Amino acid sequence: MSMTSLAGGRAPWIERSLLLALFLLTAMAAAGYALFALHPERLAGVPSAMAVYGQALRVFPPAHIVAGVVTLAGILTWRVRGAWLPAAVTLYLLSLASELLGTTVGLPFGPYRYGPGLGIKWLAHVPVLVPASWFMMALPSFALATRWVTMDRVWRIVAAAALLVSWDLALDPAMSRLMPYWIWGRAGPYYGMPLLNLVGWYATGLALMTALALLRVDRWLADVPTAPLLGIYLANLALPVIMAAAAGLWPASLLAVLPLALAAWVARARTGGAA
Repeated sequence: MSMTSLAGGRAPWIERSLLLALFLLTAMAAAGYALFALHPERLAGVPSAMAVYGQALRVFPPAHIVAGVVTLAGILTWRVRGAWLPAAVTLYLLSLASELLGTTVGLPFGPYRYGPGLGIKWLAHVPVLVPASWFMMALPSFALATRWVTMDRVWRIVAAAALLVSWDLALDPAMSRLMPYWIWGRAGPYYGMPLLNLVGWYATGLALMTALALLRVDRWLADVPTAPLLGIYLANLALPVIMAAAAGLWPASLLAVLPLALAAWVARARTGGAA
């Protein structure tokens, strides 16, 4: 008996509830940024509203990461019990190591530092939530690449890393330029981001996807439907994409959604339009 059958008929309700909460938080954060962060004059005449929004602005980004991680953890636990935990710990440690290198020696992303907005930090350098966010997007990227693009191990690692990197094409302009949660040591050509960062993201993505392949996560991912994993990916992609678009950074938004659109097109081509 598979773990999916053990979950019974209640699993879709639980998944829908978790995803609904995540999408609602995404919509609130995106709307708040577009309506008020870009137009603070709308709140200028209401001091109490300005104070409330100021607090919300500080809370929403870390809250969104927590909501995404909780949603993924809840769905995985319901579907496969604790089978996902070794992958989560491995990816957390790998991404933490990569971020610590980046914030101390400038590799593989380039020199940067995190501000206080994302909460407490490991060794005063990397917010505790940041490696969790890598896992939150790396696992859905791996699953989507496996199911939509190819079952070949090498190529799905390549494709999964590309899906992960595409998130940063909107995330970095949104979170380092529009709302600076991290600050680059040297400005680069992509909305202030150095191009080395994309190389570092892809290298880190390849390492994370290789780890997932070596851990044989496909054995238990088979019991997790595509829909909730895609939902988590979309909710976390949507926030920086909408923020960038609202601020007029349309190229960043379009570039961020292009790899996912291409993967979906490949999936439809492979299945004759049934995907």
